[in-house]
Amino acid sequence: MSRMLGIAPLRSFVAVADCGGFQRAAASLHLTQGAVSQHVRRLEAALDRTLVERDGRGSRFTADGEVLLARARRILALHDETLREFGVEAEPTLVIGSTEHAAAQLLPELAACFPDHRVRFRIDRGAQLRTALAEGRIDLALLLGPADEPDARAVGELELTWYAAPGWTPPAAGDPVPLVAFDAPCAIRNRALETLAAHGVPAEVGCEAAHLAGMQAAVRAGLGVGLMATLGQVLEGLVARPDLPVPEPVALAVWPRRGLSPTVAEGAAVALVELLARTRGELSRPRSRA
Repeated sequence: MSRMLGIAPLRSFVAVADCGGFQRAAASLHLTQGAVSQHVRRLEAALDRTLVERDGRGSRFTADGEVLLARARRILALHDETLREFGVEAEPTLVIGSTEHAAAQLLPELAACFPDHRVRFRIDRGAQLRTALAEGRIDLALLLGPADEPDARAVGELELTWYAAPGWTPPAAGDPVPLVAFDAPCAIRNRALETLAAHGVPAEVGCEAAHLAGMQAAVRAGLGVGLMATLGQVLEGLVARPDLPVPEPVALAVWPRRGLSPTVAEGAAVALVELLARTRGELSRPRSRA
Protein backbone atom coordinates (compact mmCIF):
# COMPACT_ATOMS: atom_id res chain seq x y z
CA MET A 1 0.00 0.00 0.00
CA SER A 2 1.38 3.37 -1.03
CA ARG A 3 1.24 5.80 1.85
CA MET A 4 1.65 9.53 1.31
CA LEU A 5 0.81 12.43 3.58
CA GLY A 6 -0.01 15.04 0.96
CA ILE A 7 0.44 18.81 1.17
CA ALA A 8 -3.29 19.66 1.27
CA PRO A 9 -4.05 17.34 4.22
CA LEU A 10 -1.01 18.64 6.09
CA ARG A 11 -2.13 22.23 5.49
CA SER A 12 -5.60 21.42 6.84
CA PHE A 13 -4.04 19.69 9.84
CA VAL A 14 -1.92 22.73 10.72
CA ALA A 15 -4.90 25.03 10.20
CA VAL A 16 -6.90 23.04 12.77
CA ALA A 17 -4.17 23.80 15.30
CA ASP A 18 -3.70 27.45 14.33
CA CYS A 19 -7.40 28.30 14.09
CA GLY A 20 -8.55 26.34 17.12
CA GLY A 21 -10.86 23.81 15.54
CA PHE A 22 -12.20 22.19 12.38
CA GLN A 23 -14.87 24.77 11.59
CA ARG A 24 -12.53 27.75 11.81
CA ALA A 25 -9.84 25.90 9.90
CA ALA A 26 -12.30 25.18 7.10
CA ALA A 27 -13.35 28.83 6.93
CA SER A 28 -9.75 30.07 6.82
CA LEU A 29 -8.89 27.64 4.00
CA HIS A 30 -12.17 28.27 2.15
CA LEU A 31 -13.06 24.57 2.40
CA THR A 32 -15.99 22.73 3.91
CA GLN A 33 -15.64 21.34 7.41
CA GLY A 34 -16.16 17.87 5.93
CA ALA A 35 -13.19 18.37 3.62
CA VAL A 36 -10.91 19.29 6.52
CA SER A 37 -12.12 16.29 8.53
CA GLN A 38 -11.47 14.03 5.55
CA HIS A 39 -7.93 15.43 5.25
CA VAL A 40 -7.21 14.57 8.89
CA ARG A 41 -8.65 11.07 8.48
CA ARG A 42 -6.41 10.58 5.44
CA LEU A 43 -3.36 11.46 7.53
CA GLU A 44 -4.47 9.06 10.25
CA ALA A 45 -4.93 6.29 7.70
CA ALA A 46 -1.50 6.92 6.17
CA LEU A 47 0.22 6.84 9.57
CA ASP A 48 -2.08 4.28 11.18
CA ARG A 49 -2.28 6.53 14.24
CA THR A 50 -5.00 8.60 15.91
CA LEU A 51 -4.00 12.23 15.57
CA VAL A 52 -7.05 14.11 16.87
CA GLU A 53 -9.54 12.91 19.45
CA ARG A 54 -12.75 14.32 20.87
CA ASP A 55 -12.49 16.40 24.04
CA GLY A 56 -15.96 17.28 25.30
CA ARG A 57 -17.59 19.39 22.59
CA GLY A 58 -14.25 20.10 20.98
CA SER A 59 -11.17 18.14 20.05
CA ARG A 60 -7.52 17.92 20.98
CA PHE A 61 -4.31 16.60 19.45
CA THR A 62 -2.96 13.28 20.67
CA ALA A 63 0.74 12.85 21.46
CA ASP A 64 1.21 11.51 17.91
CA GLY A 65 -0.74 14.48 16.60
CA GLU A 66 1.60 16.90 18.35
CA VAL A 67 4.61 15.17 16.81
CA LEU A 68 3.09 15.33 13.34
CA LEU A 69 2.15 18.99 13.85
CA ALA A 70 5.79 19.96 14.37
CA ARG A 71 6.87 17.91 11.32
CA ALA A 72 4.01 19.28 9.22
CA ARG A 73 5.08 22.87 9.86
CA ARG A 74 8.59 22.03 8.68
CA ILE A 75 7.32 20.20 5.59
CA LEU A 76 4.99 23.04 4.60
CA ALA A 77 7.67 25.67 5.18
CA LEU A 78 10.09 23.81 2.88
CA HIS A 79 7.33 23.17 0.33
CA ASP A 80 6.33 26.86 0.21
CA GLU A 81 9.95 28.00 0.11
CA THR A 82 10.61 25.73 -2.88
CA LEU A 83 7.62 27.14 -4.76
CA ARG A 84 8.78 30.69 -4.07
CA GLU A 85 12.27 29.91 -5.37
CA PHE A 86 10.78 28.66 -8.65
CA GLY A 87 8.30 31.54 -8.84
CA VAL A 88 5.27 29.28 -9.02
CA GLU A 89 3.73 29.86 -5.59
CA ALA A 90 -0.03 30.07 -5.68
CA GLU A 91 -1.33 33.53 -4.82
CA PRO A 92 -2.82 33.38 -1.29
CA THR A 93 -6.22 34.94 -0.59
CA LEU A 94 -6.66 37.63 2.05
CA VAL A 95 -10.21 38.49 3.11
CA ILE A 96 -10.56 41.94 4.70
CA GLY A 97 -13.73 42.96 6.47
CA SER A 98 -14.67 46.55 7.23
CA THR A 99 -17.54 48.66 8.44
CA GLU A 100 -18.84 51.15 5.88
CA HIS A 101 -17.32 54.21 7.53
CA ALA A 102 -14.67 55.60 5.19
CA ALA A 103 -14.24 52.19 3.53
CA ALA A 104 -14.18 53.84 0.10
CA GLN A 105 -11.04 55.75 1.06
CA LEU A 106 -9.18 53.12 3.05
CA LEU A 107 -9.80 49.74 1.45
CA PRO A 108 -8.51 50.34 -2.11
CA GLU A 109 -5.16 51.63 -0.83
CA LEU A 110 -4.98 48.92 1.83
CA ALA A 111 -5.39 46.25 -0.85
CA ALA A 112 -2.42 47.71 -2.71
CA CYS A 113 -0.25 46.97 0.32
CA PHE A 114 -0.57 43.21 -0.33
CA PRO A 115 0.60 42.68 -3.91
CA ASP A 116 1.36 39.01 -3.19
CA HIS A 117 -2.24 38.29 -2.14
CA ARG A 118 -5.55 38.08 -3.93
CA VAL A 119 -7.58 40.46 -1.77
CA ARG A 120 -11.32 40.13 -1.20
CA PHE A 121 -13.55 42.41 0.88
CA ARG A 122 -16.54 42.03 3.16
CA ILE A 123 -18.48 45.19 4.13
CA ASP A 124 -20.78 44.69 7.11
CA ARG A 125 -21.80 45.88 10.55
CA GLY A 126 -19.25 45.55 13.34
CA ALA A 127 -21.10 42.78 15.20
CA GLN A 128 -21.33 40.64 12.06
CA LEU A 129 -17.66 41.21 11.28
CA ARG A 130 -16.65 40.10 14.76
CA THR A 131 -18.61 36.89 14.29
CA ALA A 132 -17.05 36.28 10.86
CA LEU A 133 -13.61 36.90 12.35
CA ALA A 134 -14.19 34.44 15.19
CA GLU A 135 -15.41 31.79 12.72
CA GLY A 136 -12.41 32.33 10.41
CA ARG A 137 -14.48 33.56 7.46
CA ILE A 138 -12.42 36.76 7.20
CA ASP A 139 -8.73 37.30 7.91
CA LEU A 140 -8.67 40.93 9.02
CA ALA A 141 -11.35 43.31 10.25
CA LEU A 142 -11.29 47.11 10.46
CA LEU A 143 -13.47 47.87 13.48
CA LEU A 144 -14.49 51.03 15.29
CA GLY A 145 -13.54 51.13 18.95
CA PRO A 146 -10.47 50.39 21.05
CA ALA A 147 -8.05 47.54 20.39
CA ASP A 148 -9.06 45.74 23.59
CA GLU A 149 -7.82 42.27 22.63
CA PRO A 150 -4.16 41.15 22.70
CA ASP A 151 -3.93 40.59 18.93
CA ALA A 152 -5.80 43.76 17.91
CA ARG A 153 -3.80 46.80 16.85
CA ALA A 154 -4.87 50.44 17.23
CA VAL A 155 -4.23 52.32 13.99
CA GLY A 156 -5.65 55.78 14.58
CA GLU A 157 -8.87 57.73 14.83
CA LEU A 158 -11.65 58.75 12.46
CA GLU A 159 -12.87 62.33 12.65
CA LEU A 160 -16.65 62.67 12.93
CA THR A 161 -18.81 65.35 11.30
CA TRP A 162 -22.45 66.31 11.69
CA TYR A 163 -24.40 66.40 8.41
CA ALA A 164 -27.87 67.62 7.48
CA ALA A 165 -29.89 68.42 4.38
CA PRO A 166 -29.18 71.91 2.94
CA GLY A 167 -32.58 73.26 4.02
CA TRP A 168 -32.61 71.71 7.47
CA THR A 169 -33.17 74.13 10.36
CA PRO A 170 -32.44 73.37 14.02
CA PRO A 171 -35.42 72.94 16.33
CA ALA A 172 -36.55 75.69 18.66
CA ALA A 173 -34.65 76.12 21.92
CA GLY A 174 -35.50 73.33 24.32
CA ASP A 175 -36.88 71.00 21.66
CA PRO A 176 -34.89 67.80 20.99
CA VAL A 177 -32.62 67.59 17.97
CA PRO A 178 -33.88 64.83 15.66
CA LEU A 179 -31.16 62.29 14.98
CA VAL A 180 -30.67 59.82 12.16
CA ALA A 181 -28.54 57.01 13.57
CA PHE A 182 -27.32 53.50 12.86
CA ASP A 183 -29.05 50.61 14.56
CA ALA A 184 -27.62 49.76 17.96
CA PRO A 185 -25.04 48.63 18.84
CA CYS A 186 -22.94 51.27 17.09
CA ALA A 187 -19.96 53.30 18.32
CA ILE A 188 -20.89 56.34 16.22
CA ARG A 189 -24.52 56.26 17.40
CA ASN A 190 -23.27 56.22 20.99
CA ARG A 191 -20.85 59.07 20.29
CA ALA A 192 -23.64 61.21 18.78
CA LEU A 193 -25.90 60.81 21.80
CA GLU A 194 -23.07 61.24 24.31
CA THR A 195 -21.77 64.40 22.60
CA LEU A 196 -25.13 66.15 22.60
CA ALA A 197 -25.90 65.05 26.17
CA ALA A 198 -22.52 66.33 27.40
CA HIS A 199 -23.39 69.78 26.01
CA GLY A 200 -26.90 69.80 27.42
CA VAL A 201 -28.51 69.49 23.98
CA PRO A 202 -31.68 67.34 24.10
CA ALA A 203 -31.92 64.80 21.29
CA GLU A 204 -34.02 61.88 20.15
CA VAL A 205 -33.44 59.25 17.49
CA GLY A 206 -36.17 59.83 14.94
CA CYS A 207 -34.86 57.49 12.25
CA GLU A 208 -32.66 54.39 12.37
CA ALA A 209 -30.79 52.77 9.50
CA ALA A 210 -28.98 49.48 9.12
CA HIS A 211 -26.50 50.75 6.53
CA LEU A 212 -24.69 53.94 5.56
CA ALA A 213 -26.66 54.46 2.35
CA GLY A 214 -29.94 54.37 4.27
CA MET A 215 -28.63 56.80 6.85
CA GLN A 216 -27.45 59.27 4.21
CA ALA A 217 -30.77 59.01 2.38
CA ALA A 218 -32.70 59.78 5.57
CA VAL A 219 -30.50 62.79 6.37
CA ARG A 220 -30.80 63.98 2.77
CA ALA A 221 -34.60 63.76 3.11
CA GLY A 222 -34.48 66.16 6.05
CA LEU A 223 -35.44 63.64 8.73
CA GLY A 224 -32.69 64.85 11.04
CA VAL A 225 -28.95 65.25 11.47
CA GLY A 226 -26.49 62.41 11.28
CA LEU A 227 -22.98 61.93 12.62
CA MET A 228 -20.64 60.31 10.09
CA ALA A 229 -16.98 59.52 9.47
CA THR A 230 -16.17 60.51 5.90
CA LEU A 231 -12.40 61.27 5.84
CA GLY A 232 -13.09 64.46 3.94
CA GLN A 233 -15.31 62.87 1.31
CA VAL A 234 -17.88 65.27 -0.15
CA LEU A 235 -21.39 63.89 0.39
CA GLU A 236 -23.75 64.89 -2.38
CA GLY A 237 -26.89 66.59 -1.11
CA LEU A 238 -25.58 67.02 2.44
CA VAL A 239 -23.91 69.89 4.27
CA ALA A 240 -21.74 69.87 7.37
CA ARG A 241 -23.19 71.42 10.54
CA PRO A 242 -20.34 73.00 12.54
CA ASP A 243 -22.94 74.75 14.73
CA LEU A 244 -23.55 71.49 16.62
CA PRO A 245 -21.21 70.34 19.45
CA VAL A 246 -17.92 68.99 18.14
CA PRO A 247 -17.65 65.23 18.80
CA GLU A 248 -14.50 63.41 19.82
CA PRO A 249 -13.07 61.17 17.07
CA VAL A 250 -13.70 57.43 17.23
CA ALA A 251 -10.86 54.92 17.48
CA LEU A 252 -10.10 52.53 14.63
CA ALA A 253 -8.39 49.18 15.11
CA VAL A 254 -7.43 46.24 12.92
CA TRP A 255 -8.28 42.78 14.26
CA PRO A 256 -6.69 39.58 12.83
CA ARG A 257 -8.30 36.16 12.91
CA ARG A 258 -6.69 33.54 15.08
CA GLY A 259 -3.75 31.92 13.31
CA LEU A 260 -3.17 34.72 10.78
CA SER A 261 0.48 35.44 10.07
CA PRO A 262 1.68 38.24 12.40
CA THR A 263 3.53 39.70 9.41
CA VAL A 264 0.28 40.16 7.50
CA ALA A 265 -1.52 41.68 10.49
CA GLU A 266 1.36 44.05 11.24
CA GLY A 267 1.57 45.06 7.58
CA ALA A 268 -2.11 46.01 7.58
CA ALA A 269 -1.72 47.99 10.81
CA VAL A 270 1.31 49.93 9.55
CA ALA A 271 -0.43 50.68 6.24
CA LEU A 272 -3.56 51.98 7.98
CA VAL A 273 -1.53 54.20 10.31
CA GLU A 274 0.17 55.74 7.27
CA LEU A 275 -3.11 56.10 5.35
CA LEU A 276 -4.86 57.86 8.21
CA ALA A 277 -1.88 60.16 8.82
CA ARG A 278 -1.75 61.08 5.14
CA THR A 279 -5.49 61.72 5.09
CA ARG A 280 -5.25 64.03 8.11
CA GLY A 281 -2.46 65.92 6.37
CA GLU A 282 -4.52 66.36 3.22
CA LEU A 283 -7.54 67.59 5.19
CA SER A 284 -5.48 70.14 7.13
CA ARG A 285 -3.72 71.45 4.02
CA PRO A 286 -5.20 74.79 2.85
CA ARG A 287 -6.96 74.49 -0.49
CA SER A 288 -5.87 76.86 -3.23
CA ARG A 289 -8.53 79.13 -4.65
CA ALA A 290 -9.35 78.90 -8.32
